[in-house]
Amino acid sequence: MFTRTRYQNGSLRVKKRGNGSKVWEFRYYEPLSDGNGRGLRAVTVGSLQDYPTEAAARKSDAVQAIILRINAEHTLGPITASTVAALIARYESEELTARYSTRESYKSYLDNYIRPRWGEVPIASVRAMAVEDWLKRLTLAPKTRGHIRSLMSTLFKCAQRWELVEANPMQLVRVKNVSKRLERPSVLTAEEFHRLLPNIREPYRTMVLIAGCLGLRASEIVGLQWRDFDFEKSTLLVQRGVVHGRVDDVKTEYSRDIVPIAPELAKELLAYRERCYPTKDGWLFANPATEKPYHQEEIQKKHIRRAAKAAGIKSKVGWKTFRHSFRSWLDQTEAPIGVQRELMRHASIQTTMNVYGRAMTDSKRQAHSNVVQMVLKVESKETAAPSSAEKQEPHVNVV
Repeated sequence: MFTRTRYQNGSLRVKKRGNGSKVWEFRYYEPLSDGNGRGLRAVTVGSLQDYPTEAAARKSDAVQAIILRINAEHTLGPITASTVAALIARYESEELTARYSTRESYKSYLDNYIRPRWGEVPIASVRAMAVEDWLKRLTLAPKTRGHIRSLMSTLFKCAQRWELVEANPMQLVRVKNVSKRLERPSVLTAEEFHRLLPNIREPYRTMVLIAGCLGLRASEIVGLQWRDFDFEKSTLLVQRGVVHGRVDDVKTEYSRDIVPIAPELAKELLAYRERCYPTKDGWLFANPATEKPYHQEEIQKKHIRRAAKAAGIKSKVGWKTFRHSFRSWLDQTEAPIGVQRELMRHASIQTTMNVYGRAMTDSKRQAHSNVVQMVLKVESKETAAPSSAEKQEPHVNVV
C-alpha cells in the first residue's frame, strides 16, 4: 500500500567548526539514489553572525529552497505559504543559466529589484496587477522593465513545473513601450571613425579597428585568439566571449559563425601580430601583467571616450557605437538586408532592421535629395511650355 511521505520542515542545529566558529546546519531526509528508503542529509546554511536566531536561519533562502524541493509532491498545505524568496533560491540553485554574463545580469535583477520587493510575499499571493503597477513605478528604461518582467515569468514557469502554482500571473503583466529606447544609439560617420583611430594607442587601436570593420561585440573582441583566424582563407571564426575576465560562450548560437576578413584588414592584423604581447593561449589582447584578456569596460572609459573627445566627436562613443555604425555603413553600401543580418550574426532579421536599423544622417539626406530631384524633374515636365501641336490648335470664337 502506498504511503504518502510526510511534509518535511527539517531541523536546524548549531555546529562548531574546527576553527572555533559556529554555523547553522540544516538537516533533512532525502530519498536514496537506489530508491530504497531515505537518508539523512545536512547542509551548512550560514554562520551565527549571519543568522543570530533559528527563526532567521529558517527564513534563509538556502533553507527555503531545500524545503521547496524535498516537499515537491505536496501541492497543498504549508508549501503554499512558501515565499518568492524561496522560489528564487531554488531557481538559482537548479535553473539559473550557466553563461556568466547572462547569469550576472539575472542576479542583478533578482538582488536589486525582485527579491527586495517580492521576497517575503507568498508565491500564491502574487497578483498580476500588483506586479504591473510596481513595474510602472520603477525608474528604469522600458526595455529593462521588460527584462525584469520576463525573468519573473521564468520564475513562475518554474513554480508551475514544481506544482507550486497552477497559473503564471506574469502572462497578464504588460510593460508598455518595451522596445522603446530612452536614448537613440550613437552612430559615427566614416570620417569620424578615421579621426578617432589616431587618438587610440595599441592594443586598443586594433580592438577598435576590428569593432569598426567587423561589428563584433566587445566581449567577442577581447575573447579573440590567433587560432580563430584563417588568413589563407581570409576568415574568422567567432566562438567565444570574455566578460569580466571570464571566458564564456558567445551570446547566441547565431553569434557563433565564420565572418570574412578583407585583405586590408588582414594586413593590419598580421602587422599587429608581430608587435602584440604573446601569450601561451594566443590571446590577441592580453594584459601583460596577467596574460589574460583586458576588461572591456575600462577600455571604453579610459581610452575610447577620451579618444573621441580628442577627435572632436560630440556624441557619446562606446563599444556599441561601433556595432551600430557597422550596421549603418553596411546600409550605405546598399548591402542586401539578408547579407547584413548574416554579417551582424543576428538570429532574426527584425533585430537587424529594428534595433540596428538607424541609417546615417548623410544617407538620409542624400536619399531625400534624390527623391526631391526626381519629383521636381517630373513636375518640370508637366509644367513645361505647350507643344507645337498645342500651339496649332484652332481658336474658336464664342458668339
